[in-house]
Amino acid sequence: MRDRSEREQQPLWVEEAAARRRMPDPVRTAAVRAVLIMSLTLIQAMVAFLASVTGSWLAFPMVLSSVGSTVLATWSVLDVWVTRQVWNQRNGVVSVPSSSARRLRRERRRARRAARAAERDDARIGRRDASRRLSRA
Repeated sequence: MRDRSEREQQPLWVEEAAARRRMPDPVRTAAVRAVLIMSLTLIQAMVAFLASVTGSWLAFPMVLSSVGSTVLATWSVLDVWVTRQVWNQRNGVVSVPSSSARRLRRERRRARRAARAAERDDARIGRRDASRRLSRA
């Protein structure tokens, strides 16, 4: 009786924080597509092999389509890689505090802020001079 109550109180599973971040949606979609295409290609290649071993008339068409499927599977894997690269370029990479990319962005941001502040100061000085000229006249 006591063993049963202890088992009922324990949760079925314990959720832990993910070790890595979730893949972006476009990359995950391309990866799922690639896995499906690759699995179908492997099945097709196996059927082509077995048809060749048995001497079936279906062997030659299956071998030809397996070659085409292999090209398609290679293309889909490259699509995952390209999609990942494009997503990283458009949305930025995840950087750690010691990352040089983050430091460079911070420096550029400071330089832009300083340039804008200098432009504002120059504009204010120009307005002051114009108002002084008007008051003197």
